[in-house]
Order: sequence, then C-alpha cells, then structure tokens
Amino acid sequence: MNLIQEIQERWSPRAFSDAPVLYKDLDSSFEAARWAASSMNEQPWRFIVATKSEDPELWNDLFNALVEGNKTWAENAPALVMVVAKNNFVYKNRPNFHAAYDTGAAAAQFVLQATKEGLSVHQMGGFVADKARATLNIGDAFTPIAMMAVGYKGDPESLAGPLKQRELAPRSRKPIEEIVFKGRLEE
Repeated sequence: MNLIQEIQERWSPRAFSDAPVLYKDLDSSFEAARWAASSMNEQPWRFIVATKSEDPELWNDLFNALVEGNKTWAENAPALVMVVAKNNFVYKNRPNFHAAYDTGAAAAQFVLQATKEGLSVHQMGGFVADKARATLNIGDAFTPIAMMAVGYKGDPESLAGPLKQRELAPRSRKPIEEIVFKGRLEE
C-alpha cells in the first residue's frame, strides 16, 4: 500500500529531546492547518501556542491545564498547543455542528506537516477544559478540543515504567475490517 510518508512516520512520543522548538519552527505546520477543509469555509479552528524557550509563562499556563498523567511526560515538550473550535458560524451566528470535525482536520494537517519538518506531536484529550478556559481567556464562543505537545523525539529510556513500555511498544491499529463497513455499521 502506498501511503503518504508522513502518515507512515507519524508517532505520538512521550519522550522528547531537550532541543528547543521556536515559534518559527511551527510556521509551516500552522500554515498546513490553515488550509484544511471546513464547512462553509468557516475555518473554526484556533491554536494557542507557547514555546518553553520563548514564552515560559504561557507555556506554564498551557502545561498547568493538563491532567496529572500527561504532566509526567509533557513537562519535557518544548512547545504546547491548545486546539480550540469556534462554536458558531459567523453567518447568522448559527451553531456549527461541524466545528469539532473541521478543527480535527486542521490539527491532523498540522501534525502531518510537523512530521514532514522532523517534529513529533502527541495529541491529548487529557486536560482540564475549565482551567484552560480560565487561564487562557477562552470564552464561551469557543470549545477547547485538544492539547498537543510538540518537539523532537527523545530517548525512551528517559521515561519511567509503564510510559517507557508504551513508548517502546510496536505501533498498532485496528484491522481495516473493524473500521470500514460496506453497508450498515455492525457492532
């Protein structure tokens, strides 16, 4: 099967090297996200980004919104990104029921471009939305969707116990027959 190389290489590490990631290092990944498809071309995604070396205070605000389990390894990520979706269409301020889907598409394009650039991204649902809202000024017009840790792959030996085992485990996915149905969904 002939998959795009970045899809084959994409990995969600928990071990990050101490090499810094600068804002300029993320420009092409955000540009890739910007070009994602969206319902009515609404482009509901927003990204709140901080690099540890250039804006440690904002990086800490993002970091502190993570759940404890993610903090144990994300503390070494040189960049953190909060992914947010705008809830309503601009036109008539109607609810945009596709905002999360569209925002996910933009995040996926960010990840694939980052992979092409030699970066690794670990996407997380493990964050406290209310804490993120409060510290990052995310109003009710937006929904926090995910957090991303961005950096260069590090040494799995830097991780403890189960995290190290998960880092070293082979990458796996469900068989195609479990996710693609030619007809009705069978569960």
